[in-house]
Amino acid sequence: MKKLTTLALAAAMVMGAATCASAIDFKAKGQWQFGFNVGDSTMTNKVNLGNGSHHTDTNDIFGARQRVRLQLDAVASEALSGTVFFEIGHQRWGQGNSGAAMGADGQVVKVRQAYLDWVVPQTDLKIRMGIQNLSLPSAAGDGNVLDNTDTAAIVASYQFNENVGATLMWARPYNDNFSYGSGRTNNALDNVDLFMLSVPLTFDGVEVTPWVMYGMIGKNAFYNGEPGETGVNTSEALGNYLYGYAKDANRNTGKGYASAFWFGLPIKVTAFDPLNVELDINYGYVSKMGRYDAINMYDLNKSGRASTQREGWLVKALVEYKMDWGTPGIFGWYASGDDKNIKNGSERMPYLYAEQKFTSMLGEDVAYTGGHTDMKLSLDGSWGIGLQVKDLSFVEDLKHTLRVAYYGGTNDHKVLRYAYFADNMFNDRGQFDPRDVMTNPWAMNKKDLYLTDKDSILEFNVNSYYQIYENLKMGLELAYAVNMMDSDTWSKATGASYSRQDMWSADLTFTYSF
Repeated sequence: MKKLTTLALAAAMVMGAATCASAIDFKAKGQWQFGFNVGDSTMTNKVNLGNGSHHTDTNDIFGARQRVRLQLDAVASEALSGTVFFEIGHQRWGQGNSGAAMGADGQVVKVRQAYLDWVVPQTDLKIRMGIQNLSLPSAAGDGNVLDNTDTAAIVASYQFNENVGATLMWARPYNDNFSYGSGRTNNALDNVDLFMLSVPLTFDGVEVTPWVMYGMIGKNAFYNGEPGETGVNTSEALGNYLYGYAKDANRNTGKGYASAFWFGLPIKVTAFDPLNVELDINYGYVSKMGRYDAINMYDLNKSGRASTQREGWLVKALVEYKMDWGTPGIFGWYASGDDKNIKNGSERMPYLYAEQKFTSMLGEDVAYTGGHTDMKLSLDGSWGIGLQVKDLSFVEDLKHTLRVAYYGGTNDHKVLRYAYFADNMFNDRGQFDPRDVMTNPWAMNKKDLYLTDKDSILEFNVNSYYQIYENLKMGLELAYAVNMMDSDTWSKATGASYSRQDMWSADLTFTYSF
């Protein structure tokens, strides 16, 4: 009898579990991505520090990577679901710590997203809460303030009618990363919080989505450098994008928080189909936290007082016309740049996470290729114009994009006499050492391309995509960039002479989507 009772109880539990499971609809989707890259994005071949030339072009020419993305949705109803998004990689073939060396035992599984979608009962108010992918409204290419990045946030959206909606967001990209060692206050004033409101307006053939965002930035949010301290790596984080270079200036201040403000006005016009017109206007500001001494590169014994304030704007546009054989178009942008006066801070627009995709070499980030040439740059401090033809096809399932773009800088070249923009120009002892930047002297914080009004680049792209199967796509992206940076300007600024070189790239990708 006891055994029968136990068996009946077990059966009831199994049936109960099955009943609960049947109430939830599990859906899975994802991608297998493989990329092989041959290229060279190093902008210099040699640097001469006065003691002979040194080769700077020492990066690998070839690289191979892969990654796997898996998304699982647990759907209870149209009003309630949960999502978790895993990523395995990027795994650089042969690299041990990414799990792609012999043995393949690296720890590379990441939770990219984990969020809950639900609708407030008896309303049409939709809520998404958790780690999720965020992009601010944009047009004419991708956003240049916050675009396509995973961040912890709560987003509420409501559609008033077919023409007017609203979206509110609170995001916390950084918090609890600061520690000043034993006996000191930890996690103090180190949070970054963002509050955004957008109002999508949709009419016949016209979409306009004005948005505003306010941010509060703790003075310790990005401070990391003295013994015993931990924090966010500033070479990859928001701090370098919001301020000019200011070692200690933001932390050693009586202010607890800096204020940030952004505004955007993306406009899309399709009323004259097949003509498509897009315009995007952006403005950004981060308040001053303090002043600091910026070293005069022309005379290392001198310095100037600089401000950490940053304020700037960007306008970009796209016009294209869809035809039977392809879609020709013209695009362009203009962004404010630094003037020669460091007392008023930086005139480049502050941003959170950006990657321009007008061009495929110095912009678009194909992260699962070899990774040598995808710089994922913002448009700060630059202007450009380009011509392209998309979806050009001569063979079934094979499409091409042809593009040429010319871009230059809007930063005054005279500002280069100060080193406030180049934190990687100092060694561990705080001394200026141009060898630290000789591999790419024009890279802002190893991320942004800092172009002056004397610099320019001409880039050519030929991108082809073939749909092998319904779920398997192959891409081949070819790019070449003519380097027209002004060597004399940069040699004077760094005290070293450079032998520049052009950049090139060939990316072969395979993507299986399900």
